[in-house]
Amino acid sequence: EVDWFSLASILFLLMFAPLIVYYFVMSCDQYQCSLIDPLIDLLMGNKHLSDIWNKTPTLTYRAAGIYTLWIAFQVVLYVFIPDYCHKFLPGYVGGVQEGAVTPAGVVNKYEINGLQAWIITHVLWFANAYYFHFFSPTIIFDNWIPLLWCANILGYAVSTFAMMKGYFFPTNAKDCKITGNFFYDYMMGIEFNPRIGKWFDFKLFFNGRPGIVAWTLINLSYAAKQQELYGQVTNTMILVNVLQGIYVLDFFWNEAWYLKTIDICHDHFGWYLGWGDCVWLPYLYTLQGLYLVYHPVQLCTANAVGILMLGLLGYYIFRMTNHQKDLFRRTNGNCKIWGKKPEYIECSYMSADGTKYHSKLMTSGFWGWARHFNYTGDLMGSLAYCLTCGFEHILPYFYIVYMTILLTHRCVRDEHRCFSKYGKDWKRYTAAVPYRLIPGIF
Repeated sequence: EVDWFSLASILFLLMFAPLIVYYFVMSCDQYQCSLIDPLIDLLMGNKHLSDIWNKTPTLTYRAAGIYTLWIAFQVVLYVFIPDYCHKFLPGYVGGVQEGAVTPAGVVNKYEINGLQAWIITHVLWFANAYYFHFFSPTIIFDNWIPLLWCANILGYAVSTFAMMKGYFFPTNAKDCKITGNFFYDYMMGIEFNPRIGKWFDFKLFFNGRPGIVAWTLINLSYAAKQQELYGQVTNTMILVNVLQGIYVLDFFWNEAWYLKTIDICHDHFGWYLGWGDCVWLPYLYTLQGLYLVYHPVQLCTANAVGILMLGLLGYYIFRMTNHQKDLFRRTNGNCKIWGKKPEYIECSYMSADGTKYHSKLMTSGFWGWARHFNYTGDLMGSLAYCLTCGFEHILPYFYIVYMTILLTHRCVRDEHRCFSKYGKDWKRYTAAVPYRLIPGIF
């Protein structure tokens, strides 16, 4: 059953999330990234909503063509070109991999080729920028709002299709969840792993491609626009490209590991993932670069180095925390964390069919500092992105606010699930590791 708070939250997101994206992009296009000036204009009667809307660029055939080619290209890279990177990159796990067991007991197979798709896409991008000159590197920025309408069309189309597919022709009927509440089912999804054919998995494709492949291209387009407008690329734009580029490359290098995360293992595919990956991710995760086009910031060397160190430290914590957990799981605790045998709590749980299983919850290394210390590293990196923009406007700081809410909510969701699974053993674990994100504070 859907409680009233969940339903209210879902209705709020369905109504206002698209408006939030539009408002942020519009404020940069018409108000130099000020979030306050549009409201002042409207409240003072200087402008009407129709005035702002009429100045907004509309959908164009050019943008529709660009977006259609982009999606088609990523589908080709995803479905038709098997991974070769794992054959010559030591340590990289690619090719056909198995996901986690679904609630219906299915183990799906995936073609992990995101790193290859990212490399091919960016090689072609730089080849065009420096040799072929088929299009300007600023093409994304120059068509940013018309592309927003294309992304919304795809986001709503794929979400609606996924819902209809879940009702009428699901990939696996036992992996469907229908509450009977239209808005909840549309938002959170019905099918666990909607697929077309053997390899096109909606969840993996839209989570990883095209939005995250585009993330670094969008930032490169912003850098090209800075060069065009001001004759130089600021050190802050370079920082944004480097730090977010590391995050994107980490995602694709560990794409097989991503199959075991909350998005793939627990979330169904609905508007939350479909529209979110098409629109929310590429448009709001790249606000820092967009802001720096309108307000170029050149930091002194000390500040730039400080932000770089914060971002790299956050990435190190994020990656090493996850590495410690993966090492502990792979070896069943027969490993060394920080030079010594890890400590852990023995726990047990019952599956749906009544089978009893045993597991271990590590309380050593970063996991002894806080229960979600990987999220802490993620937040440090997010803060570093925002700090590149200075303190004149609040718009670029939306990202750290959003990530704090998102990851805190994930902490609560994950711990609720773990408590339901482990019961009193989870209480023993939380007593041993009392903090969630920040040791000694929270």
